[in-house]
Order: sequence, then structure tokens, then C-alpha cells
Amino acid sequence: MQEAFARIQPQRPGVVDAYVIVAALDADPVFAREAREAGRVLSKRFDAAGRTLVLANDEGSDKADVAASPEDLSQALGSVASLMNRDEDVLVLYTTSHGSPHAGLNFRDPARGEAVIAPAQLAAMLDRSGAKNRLIILQACFSGQFVPALAGPRTVVATAASSMRSSFGCSSGNDWTFFGYALINQAMRQPDTFVRQFRRAYVTILGWERSLDYDPSSPQIEVGSETSGWLAALDAREPRTASAQVGR
Repeated sequence: MQEAFARIQPQRPGVVDAYVIVAALDADPVFAREAREAGRVLSKRFDAAGRTLVLANDEGSDKADVAASPEDLSQALGSVASLMNRDEDVLVLYTTSHGSPHAGLNFRDPARGEAVIAPAQLAAMLDRSGAKNRLIILQACFSGQFVPALAGPRTVVATAASSMRSSFGCSSGNDWTFFGYALINQAMRQPDTFVRQFRRAYVTILGWERSLDYDPSSPQIEVGSETSGWLAALDAREPRTASAQVGR
């Protein structure tokens, strides 16, 4: 972690810098694959090269910065936020894992044990970091349960499902979940604002679910009342042309 943190670049005065943290919290390979590529996409989308930290397992030559655990995530949030101008810059967090109803995000690693990150626990991690402007994207079943705990005037929260619904695509052989593929691998590679990219992903996912006769996952988004300034700065970095999707 210290070596990875030492590579993170300082903020640029007068620039709304995005600091991106991506974490695969479950050992199923799909989540690590998704996290590693999501780190590359989000870094490019938000002009965050040198300001991106990926917590995931390695797979062959495709490496992450550091392994993930609840403790690692908390440390990463605090360390990265310490480099930010907390009034100007934006913390972007993307997590991918299984989720449990009325509990939270699942952490599972054969070598490091199991745990659950509850909504109040993640909210406390973010508050301790001191980051004020936050874009939080959570890929997990039942992830909508985090919206009440994380929402705030300077925060955007986007989740893969409502508090009572499963999300899909987490088979071990996949490179992406439904939500990760639709939002990160498709929509965020297209020229558009983040909110419209989320809406594109919502429609795409609903189409897949209907074709497969799945109950809708109902992705959620909550946009805080004081986010327009930093959202506009990040949306000014939307892709000028679409880039190619990776994986399946």
C-alpha cells in the first residue's frame, strides 16, 4: 500500500482533480477483472492518470496496485484524500462485489477471511477521509441500501441495484458484471455526461433483464444538490470519441 500510495500524484491548484479508487472486495475472479479494467476506464474518463488506485487480485500479467480488504479500503481512502484539495477535488470510488440484503457489501478472500461492509461503516470511512466531493459507484446486489447512508449535498451515489433487488453477471468466467459492463465498459466510453451515461446503462441493463426474464435490478442514482460545479468539471472531460469495449 505504501509503495502504491507513493506513486499517487499531488493535486493541481485551480484544477478539479479526480482521485479514483477502485476495489474488488470479493475473491470471485469476475470482480478483480472488472476492477482492473474499470480502473483504466475511469482514469481516462476523469483525467485521473497518476491519481488512480486499484485494489484487486492480480491475474497473469494484468496487475492491480494492491490487494483489497475493508482495512485496505479504509487506508486507501484516507491516504488518497490527504493529497486532495478537499474543497475542490473529487473522490471517485467504485467497488465491485457480492452484496447481502440488510447487511452490505461482502468481502471474501480465502487467505484473509470474510466480512461485510455495512452502509454506516462505509459512510464512516468516507467521513474519516475528509473528502467532501464524492462520486460513489457500488456494484453489488442490494447495493441501493447504501444510498440513504451515503447521500449528501456534495455527493453522487450510483448503485447497481435497489436495496431489495439482485444484480446480475457475477459468474466467475465473466470479465464484467451486467452493471460494470453497461456503465463502465459501454456507457462511460461514449461521449456524454456522467448522469446520462448512467441512464444509458440503466436502459441497457433493463433490456438484458427483460430478454432473460430476470426481475429488474433497478439501479439507483442520487445526485446531491451541490454537485453541479464539480460534475460539470468532470463532464468536460467526457470522451470526444467512443473507445473499444474490452472483455465479455
